[in-house]
Amino acid sequence: MGREDAKHLMATFHASVRRACELAQIPRSTYRFERDTQRDEPLRVRLTELAQEKPRYGYRCLAVLIRWEGTW
Repeated sequence: MGREDAKHLMATFHASVRRACELAQIPRSTYRFERDTQRDEPLRVRLTELAQEKPRYGYRCLAVLIRWEGTW
């Protein structure tokens, strides 16, 4: 279960956020979390570039390269 399940419980049964999250078995902080896609965009672009340059590298090696560059 996840955020969408909690939203469904709230809409259908008029449950509070606390109760819906408890029933969906997710923390309230997870329910309220919103990603900042603008902040992550440069990292995603660079990760894609590195993955195309080095197709045999896995995500761990790419993460190390990004850390070395100081992008992450």
